[in-house]
Amino acid sequence: MPNEILDFLFIHGIFIVGESFIVITLLHMLYQRRTPTSMISWLLFMIAVPYIAIIFYFFIGTRKQPTKEDKSPLHFRGYGERPVQVNPIDGILRANGIPGVTVHNSFHLITESIEAFVTLMREISKAEKSISLSTYVFKNDATTQKILDALTLKAAQGVQVRLLIDSLGSYKLYFFQKKLQALRDAGGEVHFFMPLLRLPYKNYINLRNHRKIYLFDERTLLSGGMNLSDEYMGAQKRSDQWEDILFLTQGEATYAYAQIFEDDWAYATDKELRIAQKPTRVEEGDAYIQVVPSGPDIKGDALFEALISAIHSAQERIWIVTPYFVPDATLLYALKIARHKGVDVKLITPKSSNHMIADLSRSSYMRELAENNIDLALYKGNMLHAKAILFDDKAVMIGSVNIDNRSLLLNYEVVSFAYSEDIIHEMQTWMQTFMDNADTTMPRASNVRRIIENFMRVLAPQL
Repeated sequence: MPNEILDFLFIHGIFIVGESFIVITLLHMLYQRRTPTSMISWLLFMIAVPYIAIIFYFFIGTRKQPTKEDKSPLHFRGYGERPVQVNPIDGILRANGIPGVTVHNSFHLITESIEAFVTLMREISKAEKSISLSTYVFKNDATTQKILDALTLKAAQGVQVRLLIDSLGSYKLYFFQKKLQALRDAGGEVHFFMPLLRLPYKNYINLRNHRKIYLFDERTLLSGGMNLSDEYMGAQKRSDQWEDILFLTQGEATYAYAQIFEDDWAYATDKELRIAQKPTRVEEGDAYIQVVPSGPDIKGDALFEALISAIHSAQERIWIVTPYFVPDATLLYALKIARHKGVDVKLITPKSSNHMIADLSRSSYMRELAENNIDLALYKGNMLHAKAILFDDKAVMIGSVNIDNRSLLLNYEVVSFAYSEDIIHEMQTWMQTFMDNADTTMPRASNVRRIIENFMRVLAPQL
C-alpha cells in the first residue's frame, strides 16, 4: 500500500511539475507580447510533444533580451544627419531611431569568390592600425588558414587584430580552438559570441550573431553575405563554391559598421565599450548608403518595418534574392498585394539549398506565391547564398538578412540600403544572371508531400 501511494505521488508530482512549466511558458509568451501566429505555433508544438517543446522554448524561444546581464541596446550614432530624406525607406528607419543616409561613400560590388579572397587578403596586408572581423561561419580549411596566417603576421607587427566568431555558426572551432593559438600568441584577440554552454534561463542559443563585418583601420569595410570558408572564397575557383556577394566601401558608412562591431565586441568580451572613431576623410565617393542593424539589441523591428513599407510603396518591381524563404504572414501578404497592384515581384532562390528542412519549409509559401502570379526563379547553379532586395529603381538592400523569421526577427543582422542609381543598375544586372539560369516552376508535389509542406508552416516561426 505505501508503495502504491508513493507511485501515485511520484506520477502526479511529475504531471503537476510539467503542467506548471507549461503554464509558466504560456505566461512568458504573453509577457513578451508575441504574435498570435507565434503563440499558436508553440502551443501546437506543446500539444504534439509537451515536455520536449518546453525545453526547446527555453533554449530557442526567447526573442528580445530583458535582463541586465544581457546585451544592452545598441547606441547607434549617425555621421551627420541629412535634413532631406532621399527615400521613404530612409524616413521609416529614422522614425525607428536608425541614423539617416550617408552620402560620401565609395562602393564596389564583389560577386566572384577569388576576387573576394584577394580583396580581403589585400586589405589585411594594407592595414596599419587595426583589423576587426566579425563572422558567423569560420571553418577549419585552406582559406581560413591563409586568413589566420595573414592576421597572425599583422598582429606580430603590432596591428590590433580582433576576430569575433559566432559560437553556434562555428561550433567546431568553438570546441576545438587550437587553430587559433598562433594568432593569440602573436597578440591577436579571438572571442566567440554567445557561449553555447549556459544554464537554460540564461541561454539565448537562438539569438545568433549573423553579421558579417570586415573592417580595416576603421576606414575600409567589406560586408555582405560571405562568411569565411572555402564555400565562399578562396585563392582558386572551386566547382562547388557558392554564389554570394560582398561590397567594399570607404567613407561615412564605415562609421556605422565600426559602432556595431565595437558594441558586439564589448558584449562578447565583457569589456568596456570602445567608442568607434569617425573616418577623417569622408570625400570617398557619392554613393548614398544607409546602414541598418537588426536584432535583440535594436528596439523594435526597424528593418522589418522598412521592408514591409518598401513592398507596399513599390510601383514597378520587387526582386528578392535569398537562399531561404520562410516569411511571416505580414510579409507574404504584402508581396501578394504588390503583385495584385501590378508590381513585378520576383523571388530568386536556389533550386535546392544546403538545408533540406529549409527547402521543405519554404515550398508551401513558394507555391502560394506562384498561385498569385509571382515569378519564381529557381537557380540551377551552385548554392545561392546571397541576400539582396531591389525596390523599383530607387533602392537596393544588401547584407546578411535572409527572408525568414529567424533572420528578420531573431538574429543579430546588418544590412545596407543603397539609393544610388549606379549601384541599383549593377545589382539588377547581377540578379538577371541568376534568372537566365533558372527554372520558373515548382516541382509537382504528391498529396503526402503537400501535407508535409503545409504542416511545416506550424514550425515556421521557430525556423
